[in-house]
Order: sequence, then structure tokens, then C-alpha cells
Amino acid sequence: MTVALIVALGGFLMGFDASVISGVVGFIEVEFRLSKIELGWSVASLTLTATLAMLVAGPISDRIGRRPVLKIAALLFAVSAVASAVAPNFLLLVIARMIGGFGVGAALIVAPMYIAEIAPPDKRGRLVSFNQFNIVIGISAAFFSNYLILTLGQSDSSVVEALRLAEWNWRWMLGVEAVPAVIYLLALAAVPESPRWLAMHDREDEALAVLTKASDEVTAARELKSVHDSLQTDANEQQASIRDLFRPAMRLVLTIGVTVAILQQITGINSVFFYAPMIFEQSGVGTDASFMQAILVGVVNLVFTVAAMLWIDRLGRKPLLGIGLAGIAVCMLTLAYGFGSATYVLEAESLDELPAEIDRASLAPLVDTVYESDLAFRAAVSGAIGEGAFVEYESPIIGSAIRINPRLILFGILGFVASFAISLGPVMWVLFSELFPNRVRGIAISFVGVVNSTVSFLVQLVFPWQLANIGNATTFLIYGVFAVVGLVLVMRILPETKGRSLEELEQQLVKAVQ
Repeated sequence: MTVALIVALGGFLMGFDASVISGVVGFIEVEFRLSKIELGWSVASLTLTATLAMLVAGPISDRIGRRPVLKIAALLFAVSAVASAVAPNFLLLVIARMIGGFGVGAALIVAPMYIAEIAPPDKRGRLVSFNQFNIVIGISAAFFSNYLILTLGQSDSSVVEALRLAEWNWRWMLGVEAVPAVIYLLALAAVPESPRWLAMHDREDEALAVLTKASDEVTAARELKSVHDSLQTDANEQQASIRDLFRPAMRLVLTIGVTVAILQQITGINSVFFYAPMIFEQSGVGTDASFMQAILVGVVNLVFTVAAMLWIDRLGRKPLLGIGLAGIAVCMLTLAYGFGSATYVLEAESLDELPAEIDRASLAPLVDTVYESDLAFRAAVSGAIGEGAFVEYESPIIGSAIRINPRLILFGILGFVASFAISLGPVMWVLFSELFPNRVRGIAISFVGVVNSTVSFLVQLVFPWQLANIGNATTFLIYGVFAVVGLVLVMRILPETKGRSLEELEQQLVKAVQ
């Protein structure tokens, strides 16, 4: 149990590293004068290298061991955190984030693999779930950490001034991850090597000693024999290739897998996780409130992930996906309506409340003009005071001008996160483990995982550009349409897999080649 908890800390770091950028984007956009695509790249670059790491982490861990790869991942997390915090320019910031991406990909593959290999069979499911649970906790912790640093930076404490939290707030947001990363690296010293890996390399005595720590000697010997039998079976079987996935017999399961992999990302989850404060600022609540509401995103994600873990074997995979996709569609269409019905008007009194650095004389011709869309308002203000000034003071300007129901926006975002967390979030990986036949399961999951990561990268990359060029309402409308299409597809092609053996599913879904 203790070893599983230590290893699962890699999931915490992965979740933290991925979502901590949400509090940073608004500050680096101004400091480094980024275009919208550059801003998207600062977020999506981590996913790019994480995808590459996912492809090589498994084979590398087979060669040098699970524990060394986890140590390398912990070191990459620490180096990335420090390098990101001190990055003097955009290029070095992206490079630092990409270093962390390699840690994310390695932890995502090797941590659950290690836990599954060391856990007793009767506890394996629960212990492996610690890793996914820790990812969600890491996401929530990043939102809270960002908010804490932002609010502490506004105090006049001598410690705060010495640390320059106000001036370097985004740097501290990124740098604080080095603390749990170093703790993880040190804690891994107490973790033994995987018994399966030891058996693969003919280190029998060491493998037996590790297994004995988790159970009695008789059980350990029986498990070691099972490991040997499994390794012998693997050695005797012909290795699957990527071509096997595209045989006619695999058409249905591959279609389901690719569809779900794309749906999980194209409905916008990482736009919300990685840009939550930016989205909330668009509703006019201000910077502090937007960071506070981002914490709610993390809490809701955590609560409904736990609910999914409790319900997935009771309700089944297909009902959860149906409920979740319907909820995602409703919430995204609600956001589209909320932003689409908003109006923007700068009143004379509002000008006095804006930061003193804004040229009020340039904004005077816009006073009392009603704008029906965020695009029209952005264009008018940018034309008046300049694009750079608008980007720097976007939050207070929009907050003073927008006429919108912020509670509707909050409901839409939180409802979307809840719907995702009980469906596409956890159910996708369960389906992947059940749909594909034993012989091709490893390569099939890698393939659909790469598809999933590729779509995630593209969504993160273009989201800031979408907001700036097609508007808030249209962006969320697109996500809502994808959810509706996905709901129809899932209900038509996905069978229920609950309570059915892998052999039964293979017989039903994988058609014999004529």
C-alpha cells in the first residue's frame, strides 16, 4: 500500500504540471507579448512531448527498469519547474515546459504499470486507481496553489515582498512544483524494483523477496510462477504489429476506440482545465474571482471522478457515457447561449474605475456604444488603445463593460466538468482495456492514446486563437455540436461491456476474418 501511494505521487505531479499553466497564461501573454497561437503553444507544447514519451517510456522501462524511469520522470518534473520559473523569454519557457512533458508521459505509462505489477491480485484494481485519483488531486492542487500565490502576492507582508510574489507571481506558480517533485524523487529510494521486471531479467531471488513483502511466502512463490508462465506465453506468441489493427476483423473495435479517443478531447476538456481563469475572466468576474472559480473546477472534477469510480460497475460504461455526453452538450450549448447573449457597453462611470495606465481619452468615443458580440467589442477597444494595451488590461476592461449572467457561465463550466468527470474522463481508459483483444491490446491502446494526445494538443493550441477570432459563443457552440454528434455515435455503435468477460467481448466485437 505504501509503495503504491509513493509511486502514485507521479500521477499527482502529472496532474499538477499539466494544469498549473492555467494560472500563468494571462501573465506570460503580456510579459512576453505573445500572439494567440504562441500562447496556445506555451500550453500545448507539454502535451506534444508527453505523447512522445508515452511511445518510448514502456520499452525504456523494459530495458532499464520501472524505478529508474520513475526517478528520471521525477527529475524532469523538478528541472522543468525550476527552468520554467526562471525562463527569461518565451522560447526557454516552452523548452522548460517540454522537458516537463517528457516526465508527464513517462509517469502516465510507467506508474500504473509498476503498481499493477507489484500489487496483490485482490487489491490491484484499487491500487492502480490511486494513480488516476492522484492525477485529479494534482489538477485541483494546481488551481488552489495558483489562487494562493495570487492572493498572497497582494498582501504587504515583508516575506511576500522579499519573495516578490506580486512581481513574480506566475514564476512562483510554476516553480512551486519543484517541492513535490524533489519529495517524489527522494521517496522513490524506498521503492523496490518491479518483481515482473526482475523476473524478466532472471533476478529470481530479488523478485521473490519483493513479492514476499506484499504477501506470505507461499503466495509470493505462486505469483512468481504466474509471472514466469505469463512471460513464457508472451515469448511464444507472435508479436502484434500496427498492421493488425487495420484488419477487417478489427474494424468495429478500432472505430469505437478512435471515436471515444477523439471525443474525450474534442469536446473541450483541456480548454477548460488549462484556460479556466481566462474563460472566467471573459465573463467579467475579474482576475481574483476567476482564480477562485477555477478552484471550483478542480473540486467538481475530483468529486465526480470519485462518483464515476463508484458507479462505473453499477450503471455500466454506456449509460455513463450517454449521461455524460448529454450533459456536456447541454452545458456547452448553455455557455454558447450565455456568451452569445452578452452585450458590451462602456459607460462614463466605468472609465473612472479602470486602471490609471489606460488612456481614457482614447476610449471616450466608445462610451455608451452597445456592442452585441465580444469580437466587435475587442476590435473597437483594440483600435482605440492598441492591441498591446488591450491584452494587458483585458480583464478590467471586459469586467467594466460586459452585461452577462456570470452564474450561468459558472453553471455551464462546472456542469461540463462534472459531466466529463463521470463519463469520458475515466470510462475511456476502462473501455480501452476491455474492447481490444489480448494479442493486440498493448499496441491498440498505444495507438488510440496517441490519437487522443494529438487531438488534445491541437485543442490546446488553437483555443486562445478561437476566442480571439471566432468568439466565445461560437467556440463553445462548436464543442457542443461535437458532443451531440458524439452522443449519437456512442449510442449507436458502443456495446455495453459491464460484467462481461474479455473473451465474450472479443467473440462479439472482433469478427472472424473470412
